[in-house]
Amino acid sequence: MSEVKIFRITGRILKPKYRTEFSKEIRSITPEAAVEKVYSDFGSQHRVRRTHIRIDSIQEIAPEESTDMSIRQLGEEV
Repeated sequence: MSEVKIFRITGRILKPKYRTEFSKEIRSITPEAAVEKVYSDFGSQHRVRRTHIRIDSIQEIAPEESTDMSIRQLGEEV
């Protein structure tokens, strides 16, 4: 059975009139699924197209390193 991991994804949003950096923590089985979740979240919440999102890094982190309390608590229950 696959183990769920926590990934920290950092990158930039490069829209014509809006530019910002982001760091998001996602629970996922693979890094590819975590990136897909980031694309999906930003597209639905902020109306950002995938072509405007640039992923700089994907890191697997321990639950203790997470800054999001809900992700940290879910990761420590295992």
